[in-house]
Amino acid sequence: MTDLPSLRETLDAHGLLAKKSFGQHFLLDLNVTRKIVRLAGPFEGRSVIEVGPGPGGLTRALIESDAGQVVLVEKDPRFLPLLAELDDGTGRLVTVEADALKVDEASLVAGPAHVVSNLPYNVGTPLLIKWITGPWLPVALTLMFQKEVAERIVAAPGEDAYGRLAVIAQAVCEARIVMHLPAAAFTPPPKVASAVVHLIPRPDRPDRATLKRLETVTAAAFGQRRKMLRSSLKQLGGASLCEAAGVNPDARAEVIDGAGFLRLANALKANAR
Repeated sequence: MTDLPSLRETLDAHGLLAKKSFGQHFLLDLNVTRKIVRLAGPFEGRSVIEVGPGPGGLTRALIESDAGQVVLVEKDPRFLPLLAELDDGTGRLVTVEADALKVDEASLVAGPAHVVSNLPYNVGTPLLIKWITGPWLPVALTLMFQKEVAERIVAAPGEDAYGRLAVIAQAVCEARIVMHLPAAAFTPPPKVASAVVHLIPRPDRPDRATLKRLETVTAAAFGQRRKMLRSSLKQLGGASLCEAAGVNPDARAEVIDGAGFLRLANALKANAR
């Protein structure tokens, strides 16, 4: 792809700027986007979905990789002509104008697929929850978030960042931060640093019904995180629910590990019978 103009030249040629309302911050350094793709792979010919490709910095690196079909989901129609310039006509690159929160990923790809994205900041967390709790689960996810969100995904019990997002994400996936990026790496620079999180679904992940109960329990527990579980979970059974799960009812949510929350979710099912 060395015959293509630089990303900055392409943006200038199309008169495009990032839209604040879409939470857009562009990665224009191809050395950085290539590194992200290396961290996401190998793809071994599997399809890759990229959400919010914008000017196509990550897209160019994906096209250079061992990915099979590269499917772009872009909500901002301004970028469609620019992305079309990356299409070599072989059918390997597919661009879908859609809202990623509403799209049906299973209809976009045939067989197992990866998700690799520099996610728009304002939809990063809802998209992650959609992918890890919904009916369609990728082979792996390599996603750019605000650093604070990335830390919340990988946090351990007792850490300040530990909360509902960590419990749900880690119940479904092995998650780790694989790269940090300063604000200066982006155009325009955001007010915060960013980080790339790599998530691989666990073979022993809970089924969707259990995940729903896990969402219910964690919403209640972390919604009042300073309270003891006997109080924060009162509407769900309080101390008796905790005791059925083998969890200390006098503990706070922030010290309960993922296994403890899964036991609470299973006890909630038993209580509902």
